[in-house]
Amino acid sequence: MGVYAVVETGGKQYRVAPGDTLEIERVNTEPGQTLTLDRVLLVASQDKVTVGAPTVPQASVVAQVLEHLRGPKVLTYKMKRRKGYRKTIGHRQNLTRIKISEIKF
Repeated sequence: MGVYAVVETGGKQYRVAPGDTLEIERVNTEPGQTLTLDRVLLVASQDKVTVGAPTVPQASVVAQVLEHLRGPKVLTYKMKRRKGYRKTIGHRQNLTRIKISEIKF
C-alpha cells in the first residue's frame, strides 16, 4: 500500500492516492490547470500515519482538472393523496473530474 490521503472538498471526504481519478463538486478552475487541495485530514505512507487536528499542517494534494461535467439526473416526486397535488422536480449536480498528481507532506 503506497501513499494516500483523506481530503475534504465540497463538504465531502475522499480517500485519494497518486494517479486516482475522481469526481468532486464543481470548482472554479479551468480544465488543464492544477488544483491544490489543502484541507488534508489524514496522510498515510508506508511507515506512518499522520492524523490532523483537524487538518495536517503543511500537507496538500495537487491535482489536475480534467473536465467539468454534470451528474446524472435525479428525479423527486411529491404527491398528496386525495388533493390533486403532484409535483416532479429534477436535479443535475455540477461536477469536476480531477486526477491526483502528488501528495505533499
